[in-house]
Parts: sequence; C-alpha cells; structure tokens
Amino acid sequence: MDTKRIVITGGPGSGKTSLIKFLEQKKHFVLHEVSREVTLEAQRLGIDQLFLTNPILFSKKLLEERLKQFHEAENFTAPILFYDRGMPDVTAYMDFLNIHYPVNFSNTCEKYRYDSIFILPPWEKIYEQDNERYESFEQAEKIFHFLGESYKGYGYKVHNVPFGTLKERADFILDFLKHTP
Repeated sequence: MDTKRIVITGGPGSGKTSLIKFLEQKKHFVLHEVSREVTLEAQRLGIDQLFLTNPILFSKKLLEERLKQFHEAENFTAPILFYDRGMPDVTAYMDFLNIHYPVNFSNTCEKYRYDSIFILPPWEKIYEQDNERYESFEQAEKIFHFLGESYKGYGYKVHNVPFGTLKERADFILDFLKHTP
C-alpha cells in the first residue's frame, strides 16, 4: 500500500500545530514540524534566532530535515501520513523575506512530491507570539500568501481549511481525502 503524503501548512498562528496534534490523538500518523528543533539547536550554540541571523543556513537545515521526513514515509504502512509543513514552506519563507536561495532548494521541492496540500489561514483570535514565533499578525498574513503561492508554483492544488473547531477542521480534511482517489 502506498502511503499518501498530506501536508498541513499555514502561517504562524493558524492553529496548524494544534490540528496536527489533534489528528495524532485520533490515531492518525503524523510527522511534526522540525523548525523549533532547528531553532533550539542553534540557541544551544548561542545563536538566538538562526533564521534571522543566517536564513540560508537555517533554511538548508530545515530542508534537510523535511527531506528526511519525506523519506520516513517509506517506513509507514498507514494509508495517510500527515506532515506539519512541507519542503515548499522553506522557499515560501525565503520568498517572503526576498532572499535568494540556492537552486537546489527549488529542485528538491520539485523532485519530492506530496499528494495533497491543506493550508490554514492565520487566525487573529488564536494568534500568539512566543520565543520561536516572532512574526506579527500582519506578517503572518503575508506568510500565508507566500505559502499558498509557493505550493501553487510547484504545481500543487492548495486546499484552504476553514476556521472552526479542531474537529471541524480535521473532518474537513478527512472528508476531502475520503472522496479523493
């Protein structure tokens, strides 16, 4: 059985990570976001915000970790595997900052393909800044736009997940997947 690779993405403060955790609690297989680990690793080395200090290095590490996650799908026998962000998120953030990145970033995004992409819009009601989330809500809205454009640029159809409870959002995604070959 081929496992379907499903990306759930969205700007900061969209409820994406909560939705991923909800799906996991409901016994779905998920691979969690790796950017916080990359950030915390850099902080242990004395770099407060690697993404702001050296965005290319941060993004390279992030892309490498997401590519590892992509290959981890080969170890799953479940019909669906959810990813908390995908590789095109990396180039979307670089585009948001207007930073030129190595061509291999785009090549990797084009070569390794996901089956479906779901994007959550930023939600002001639940938005909070923290140690790893330094963007303002206005920036989160712009990032959301860049994420959608990035995935579309790689040829994906992006499905917008409406606001709602975690169950409503999960049901929206699961119902869509149930009716899509």
